[in-house]
Amino acid sequence: MAGKEKPPAKDAETPEGERIAKVLSRAGIASRREAERLIELGEVKVNGKVITSPALNVTAKDKITVRGEPVGQPEPPRLWLYYKPEGLVTSASDEKGRDTVFDHLPEDMPRVMSIGRLDLNSEGLLLLTNDGELKRKLELPSTGWLRKYRVRVKGNPTEPEIEPLRKGITIDGERFQPMEVKIDRHQGANAWLTVGLREGRNREIRRAMTHIGLTVNRLIRTSYGPFRLNELQPGEVEEVKPRVLREQLGLSEAEIPGGARPGRKVDPKPAAKEPAKPGPRGKAPLKPGEGLKQLSETWQKATRPPARTAERPASDRPARTGGKPVRPGPRPGPKKG
Repeated sequence: MAGKEKPPAKDAETPEGERIAKVLSRAGIASRREAERLIELGEVKVNGKVITSPALNVTAKDKITVRGEPVGQPEPPRLWLYYKPEGLVTSASDEKGRDTVFDHLPEDMPRVMSIGRLDLNSEGLLLLTNDGELKRKLELPSTGWLRKYRVRVKGNPTEPEIEPLRKGITIDGERFQPMEVKIDRHQGANAWLTVGLREGRNREIRRAMTHIGLTVNRLIRTSYGPFRLNELQPGEVEEVKPRVLREQLGLSEAEIPGGARPGRKVDPKPAAKEPAKPGPRGKAPLKPGEGLKQLSETWQKATRPPARTAERPASDRPARTGGKPVRPGPRPGPKKG
C-alpha cells in the first residue's frame, strides 16, 4: 500500500517580514534605491550587526539603526504641497554647497522626500511626502499623471512652430512623448505658453523648446495630477488632507488613516525681522493700529467743546420760573461820583 503523500511545507521558503530597503523607505529614511545604497555602504545595522546586502527581510521585532540612529515604526503616509522658489536645488544635499529645498522648509515638518524634481531655475509645485512607497507610486510612469507648466519663452512662436512638440520629437536619439502645448498670449518680446506632459525627463521642456528655436526664461509648475498650486506663495507649504489623499490615490483608510487632520498652510522659516520705522518727530515707533487711534483722538479733541474750568456764578445761570428760563437783566455798573 502506497504511503500517503506528505503535505507541502507551509511557506518554508518564504521568509517573514519585509525587505529592509522597503522598511527604511516606509519609515521616511530614504527612497528604496537610496536605502539600498546606504546598506551597501555599511551604514545600516540590524540587531547590532552591520548588513551589506538589501536581500534581508525584517520584522517589527528587529532593531534597525541607520548611522547609529534607531529607526522607529513608520508613520501614516502624508503629503504636502510646496511652492519651490527659483534658485533652490531639489536634493537632500548638494556637492556645490548650494541651498536645497530642505534647507528652507518649516522647522516643525518631519523628514520628507520630494516626489519628482524641479531644476535649479524652475519654480512652482513640488510634492513632498514622508513615505517612500508613496513617493515611488506617484513617480511611476504607469501613474500617468499630467503635469502642467506655465512657460515664458523668448520670441513669438506660431502654431506651425510648436506643432512638432504635439506630435513628439527626438533629441540626440532620445524620444520625447507628445506634449500638450497652448499659446496663451504674446507679451512684448516674450510669449506665455501652457505645457502639459506625463513623463518628466530631465529638463524636458527646456530641451524641447531649444530644439524648435525658443529659449525658456521662466518656468512654473502649476499642477501635478489632481494637486494644484492654487494660492500658494513661494516658500509656503500646505498639507493635503488624508481624506483627499485617499480619494485621489484610491486607497483605504487602513492604508492612509486619519480624517480629522486639517490641511494647513505653513510659512517657510521666518526671516530676520526688519527694524521698526521711527515714528514722527523722533518719537517711539507706532504699533499696528496706533496711528489710526491717534488720528481719531486728535479729531475728537478738535471738535469737542471747551471744558469749563470753574462753575459759573449763580447770577450768570438762567433762573427757571414755571419751567421757562428767564434771562437776567444787565449788571449794575459802578456808581457815578
